[in-house]
Amino acid sequence: MKVYIIGLGLIGGSLALDIKKAYPEAVICGIDANEKHVEEALLLGIIQHAAVLEDLKDADWVVVAVPVNTLSEILPQVLDHINDTTIVIDAGSTKVAICKSVENHLRRRNFIATHPIAGTEFSGPSAAIHGLFNGKTNIICEVEKTAFKLQEKALELFKALGMRIRYMDPVSHDTHIAYVSHLSHISSFMLGKTVIEKEKDERDIFDMAGSGFASTVRLAKSSPTTWASIFKENKSNVSQALQQYIANLQHFQQLLENDDYEGMFEEMENTNRIKNILNGIG
Repeated sequence: MKVYIIGLGLIGGSLALDIKKAYPEAVICGIDANEKHVEEALLLGIIQHAAVLEDLKDADWVVVAVPVNTLSEILPQVLDHINDTTIVIDAGSTKVAICKSVENHLRRRNFIATHPIAGTEFSGPSAAIHGLFNGKTNIICEVEKTAFKLQEKALELFKALGMRIRYMDPVSHDTHIAYVSHLSHISSFMLGKTVIEKEKDERDIFDMAGSGFASTVRLAKSSPTTWASIFKENKSNVSQALQQYIANLQHFQQLLENDDYEGMFEEMENTNRIKNILNGIG
């Protein structure tokens, strides 16, 4: 079982670790535009060998975990180099442009478009951790365009990694993910920006920041390179989500300025049901 991981960051590295644990006989090879990432992944034992795209001809599996702004460019190249039985998986958090980039490729049947909903605020090979995907949802788009036998093998792999499967079309995926993932990252970045601009003394921030602030701003520690490309790829959906979010903030500000504390309470009480949603539906 020969597995090639393209992009040796948090997601690619964690997938490499979990695949190796689930399939000890697997040989994990790594490709990354950053040579230091390749060296670090080898040193940490995340991969066993460095590789290049031309090596993909003998791949059983290829996982493409690069930033989404380069995924649409590299994915057709990957499909150009594989054999007829190779399964190619991506991990992009946007799906419309990615699926479109290979819709007419001769080996489209070898590709399964996925988005594992998992991650941390850290990046690079050293951020890779075991068990990152256990119990997490893996969204699969356009599954009908993947060869059935390859679908079955992919589902076996996802099951071995402990993933739950959800099927969705690319347009719906990009719309929903703008609200439940992309918007939360923007909110975190801008909260951090607001505090940094207002609180000039870093010691005050450190001493006075409680767990609520720390958890809310945690995502602001995420890679700007990764997230700028995501926002660019999902621009229209992210912009619409921001518009609604800003309207809600302005409404809450108006309630506060009007001393409408009952209205504020009702807003927060109605939103409290999010805890039941996150604890599991039904």
